[in-house]
Amino acid sequence: MIRYAAPRTTAEAVDLLRTRPGSRMIAGGTDLVVAARGGKHPLPESLIALHRITELGRQREADAGIALGALTSHAWIERSPLVRSRWSALADASAMIGSPATRATGTLGGNLMNASPAMDTGSPLLVFDATVELQRADGSRSVSVADLLAGPGRTTAAPDELLRAVRVPYPAPGTGSAYVRLDHRQAMEIAIVGAAAALAVRGDGLIGSARIALTAVAPTCLRVPAAEALLLGRPAGTDAFAEAAGAAADVVQPISDVRGSADYRRAMTSVVVVRALTRAAQRAVADTGPAGRAFAETGRNQ
Repeated sequence: MIRYAAPRTTAEAVDLLRTRPGSRMIAGGTDLVVAARGGKHPLPESLIALHRITELGRQREADAGIALGALTSHAWIERSPLVRSRWSALADASAMIGSPATRATGTLGGNLMNASPAMDTGSPLLVFDATVELQRADGSRSVSVADLLAGPGRTTAAPDELLRAVRVPYPAPGTGSAYVRLDHRQAMEIAIVGAAAALAVRGDGLIGSARIALTAVAPTCLRVPAAEALLLGRPAGTDAFAEAAGAAADVVQPISDVRGSADYRRAMTSVVVVRALTRAAQRAVADTGPAGRAFAETGRNQ
């Protein structure tokens, strides 16, 4: 028989984690149910439901950025005018997850702690240098998303730690971002390959900063600094994007599965990176002067 608890505070939740080793926290439960039905993972002996903990469902804007409670739904992120305007890649990714019902139920914290290499929100959070707040009975700590993700289905959080919030700093002024993925269907699909990009384009049309992260081509979502470095100080356009995409494809570690072979994923990495960079640049240049606006019009007319 499964033991079930539904605490009303984070203090109660972390105390249950301490006193019931092996317990599994559940929020939307979308990944847990799918894995159990598919025979991938059996249901745990103890479930701790988090839906009654009000503070985990809150969102708060601060001077440094936005704090998203662990129970923030993908639907909230997808529809938030603030997220769509400042962290577009995260809104893009959230809009692609599952179905409307999945997005209304599934949570950002659950997506991160499930730690699938194909998670859509992971790469956007990497390009924004997001961090998570982990709480346990004796205190809390902050960990970057890059350091949280340890491998397929694994994080660096201790068994008695609860993810309370995801903190996403404001991007630099003039930054545009996008998330693009390759899949077989437009809904109820998992990424074959995905890419997030964040670019700041100066008024002269040159790239001032660049971030690229990849989905479903390594044991975790993956930043690619070597590809980012190739973009700095160059015109935002086809040549620079193709070179960076090639560098990104050189570092991936894909696997073959029912959705695609390793060779196919490696080849498609460069395709989705170019698409993500192009869309991010188009979003970045809206207020960066004549050179930027010319690039945006060119991109829209392609």
